[in-house]
Amino acid sequence: MTFVTTKDGTQIFYKDWGPKNAQPIVFHHGWPLSSDDWDAQMLFFVAQGFRVIAHDRRGHGRSAQVSDGHDMDHYAADAAAVVEHLDLRKAVHIGHSTGGGEVARYIAKYGEPQARVAKAVLVSAVPPLMVKTDKNPDGTPIEVFDGFRKALAANRSQFFLDVASGPFYGFNRPGAKVSQGIIQNWWRQGMMGGANAHYDGIKAFSETDQTEDLKAIKVPMLILQGDDDQVVPYKDAALLQAKLLKNSTLKVYPGFPHGMCTTDADVINSDLLAFIRS
Repeated sequence: MTFVTTKDGTQIFYKDWGPKNAQPIVFHHGWPLSSDDWDAQMLFFVAQGFRVIAHDRRGHGRSAQVSDGHDMDHYAADAAAVVEHLDLRKAVHIGHSTGGGEVARYIAKYGEPQARVAKAVLVSAVPPLMVKTDKNPDGTPIEVFDGFRKALAANRSQFFLDVASGPFYGFNRPGAKVSQGIIQNWWRQGMMGGANAHYDGIKAFSETDQTEDLKAIKVPMLILQGDDDQVVPYKDAALLQAKLLKNSTLKVYPGFPHGMCTTDADVINSDLLAFIRS
């Protein structure tokens, strides 16, 4: 297995597939998952001749289950450590959910200042801010995230099963085509990580204001989200991202769920490829 050690001594697991001289695509996964959540995209893009890279966030998957650093600044720094270790240039960064927040912070703080990024994609992503505040009146009430923390602490295994079986993939919708394999794979990825990282990560993805990150980004950005996203409401995410980014293209998919990269991989992969090649 391949790891990079960050400045604070944390071991971050990463995958690196495809020709080393090809354009790199870097994938950033959502909470509480791992780089395995990008299987459908990594297999597709490596077959298209790209170099594909994905890492497990600290405390997630196969990366070290450290006690601290479960915040957006460390997430971005860890992503930068992988990119710098592999010396990636002209990379396309694609982030889903919490990984979208990681992408925005990484590009604003590291990627553009180091001239390493060509384009990026936010998929069902958390920026600019999920939680409801005076400045974000349409956000999700803090009580929802407190409920996540309570459920995780009480029975993480059952909580993860409930999320995957219900709102994440829209399997709770009438007529949904439910896949037990997808549910079990989500649960497997979640249970590989550390409970403390997942608990602290709720604050990171819900309470980090990334308005300034989005305003600072200049590279072309693609914004993708489903209008039936039950985890990250698109009106408080994708629509606001499009207003804050300098150079963005927005696409909202009717009826698609939060986990659309898995449930509707063919559609998402085709749109990602068109954007990367444009």
